[in-house]
Amino acid sequence: MATIRTFDILVQDKEREQNDSEASLVLLKINGERFVQLNSYGSSERVNVGAPSQNMRLTKAAFEELVLRGTAHFSVAR
Repeated sequence: MATIRTFDILVQDKEREQNDSEASLVLLKINGERFVQLNSYGSSERVNVGAPSQNMRLTKAAFEELVLRGTAHFSVAR
């Protein structure tokens, strides 16, 4: 598990396709702080199918930055 409070914007040198994965979105409130958590479950070829693979918990600031950057990247009108 990782709590993400900010992002660094990078350019990836090598790009390759990734397999699809099941995922869930969890809305949390812990000690008065709200988070958006993304859980991924890996591919169907995993040893422990259905077990969480990677989890990322975003603070409000990180979520807002993700929405801002994603909106610009995908040219989404707001």
